[in-house]
Amino acid sequence: MESINIFKGYGKVNPDQLEDQTQTSNPKSPKPQKPIFSTLTISALICLTLVIGLLLAALIHESNSESPSLSNSNSAESAIKTICNVTRYPNSCFTSISSLNASPKPDPDAIFKLSLEISIAELANVSSLLKTMNSDPATRDCVDQLEDALSRLNDSVSAMGEKALTEAKVNDIQTWISSAVTDQETCLDGLEEMGSTAVDKVKSKMKRSMEYTSNSLAIVANFKGILDKFHIPLH
Repeated sequence: MESINIFKGYGKVNPDQLEDQTQTSNPKSPKPQKPIFSTLTISALICLTLVIGLLLAALIHESNSESPSLSNSNSAESAIKTICNVTRYPNSCFTSISSLNASPKPDPDAIFKLSLEISIAELANVSSLLKTMNSDPATRDCVDQLEDALSRLNDSVSAMGEKALTEAKVNDIQTWISSAVTDQETCLDGLEEMGSTAVDKVKSKMKRSMEYTSNSLAIVANFKGILDKFHIPLH
């Protein structure tokens, strides 16, 4: 009987004991903690974004505060090129005008006026040279033609100083400059017809004056289109 009682204790398992044993043998795993690495990564990205933003803001500010004279100079040169592109001699047009242009703004009126003044200065030099040469009839006629051309060009400059340019005034200036071109051609034709020994020398000297006058004529002939490119109305 004692042996039976002894084995009875092993034959039946107490549920409470079983649960305790299970809990003891299978302890609960600890909850995983949130990784610190992801938080640090997000913070670093935010800081990097702020730094890049500050750098871009500084670069934009520096670009906007660039020397006004430099940007204006580029604008003026671009305007001269745009205007000279309508001429037959764009290189001589740009070189002669850009070397004298003092205006920082792209002003078509001022650029055209400079073109006229350059033509006048060069033509005056040729006229002065002819006056010192042999006083044959062909040379005297040539001087008269050049003086008339100078008068036409000076009239054009004077007309530009009177208020705003109108379409009628532009037409007048175009007529006067065209006459100045014709005067120079007539001068050379007269020297050739008379067999003047000065013809080659005069041709050489007049090359630039004729180019400059031709440039001025091309500019005024296309003046309305030029103003349109600069969004300036012709009065």
